Amino acid sequence: MSASGAGLRLTRLALSDFRNHARLAWHPGGAADARIAAIFGPNGGGKTNILEAVSLLGAGRGLRLARRADLARRDGPGGFAVAGRFAGIEGDFTVATGVPAPGAIPDGAAPGAARDVEPRRVFRLDGAAPESQGHIAARVALAWLTPPMERLFQEGASGRRRFLDRLVAALEAGHGRELAAHERALAARARLLRSGGADPAWLAAIEDAIARHAVAVTAARAGVLRRLNQALARVTPAGFPPARADLLCPIAARLGQSPALAVEDWLRARLHEGRGADRASGQNGFGAHRADFALHDAARDLPAAQASTGEQKALLIGVILGHAALVARVRGFAPILLLDEPMVHLDTNRRAALIAAVAELPAQIFLTGTDRELFLPLAGAATGWHCGGGRLTADPAFLAAVDAHACSAPVGSPSGFCAPRGL
Repeated sequence: MSASGAGLRLTRLALSDFRNHARLAWHPGGAADARIAAIFGPNGGGKTNILEAVSLLGAGRGLRLARRADLARRDGPGGFAVAGRFAGIEGDFTVATGVPAPGAIPDGAAPGAARDVEPRRVFRLDGAAPESQGHIAARVALAWLTPPMERLFQEGASGRRRFLDRLVAALEAGHGRELAAHERALAARARLLRSGGADPAWLAAIEDAIARHAVAVTAARAGVLRRLNQALARVTPAGFPPARADLLCPIAARLGQSPALAVEDWLRARLHEGRGADRASGQNGFGAHRADFALHDAARDLPAAQASTGEQKALLIGVILGHAALVARVRGFAPILLLDEPMVHLDTNRRAALIAAVAELPAQIFLTGTDRELFLPLAGAATGWHCGGGRLTADPAFLAAVDAHACSAPVGSPSGFCAPRGL
């Protein structure tokens, strides 16, 4: 795939009552259909909100893991809608998501449905409800880097697992389904143990499900990290430290020595033996939810946790860019990259290296920052947008100015691209 033609492109984004955006329709590529969009402006202007909206068009809860109530515009009716038009390797398609305003009845609800129940977030794929988010994951791949991720190696393992599982899900479309099944089984076991009088056969069946899903989740994580390390060893983006990723997990260690079925048997036995301790603690002591993810500067064998903030960020950027190239090779299209404030904590040389890597990578890329000047080296390859007050204004110093209506048109158009009815 050439750098000039990413296999997955977001060609139009429409927002309604989302965060600080009352109504917005935006063509990220502008009139020239550029692959890179740089969004700049003051803090609080809504730059990250744009990236978050894009992240919600993939499977999952988006880059902020925000509650539904926090996504709706503060002075709006209480609901929100985000819709995206994509160009993919198999043709154009639309994805939309949102939450109906309180009191509204979503599409498909029965007549007379209660209006006082908190509405759930819904998805639409080409106007119809998908059977699962896995159908969206099969069409849309996203990866992101945000400022909170700079603390990834100083905080708990849960954030590192989420980061790892996003990398895995971009290559293994069924990973999210296995994770969800594993989490449901863990929750069911915890409830049964708390009850104190669980049917042993029922508990054993749930532990069997935990073992099966935990092994599947772990095998996917280990397999993707193996491929990623191979890719990073061959080609690390110039200017970034070579990274090595490790999965810290006893299940993964067992899978390295024994067949999957034997590991499932081992895990079932551990769960059975741990019932008493888990009942007392109120937690599940064994499973894929106990795994951790470590990153090293391979050239110095330096753990990321011991590196400086700038070095940690450079390692993460190198991993994300290398992973995007791997996804492009495996799936035929690279994930759309959402890089929020990527220049912060990078020195001058690494900023230049990032600009060069972005210009070469075969992916659509969105970057944000407060300083317009940092993105000017991309002026020949990117659109530039000033963000503030719920509006995006094209910067004529970049690739091409965009007609004013591209940033102010109402959500919806005669072509049929619109926020779904009932959201």
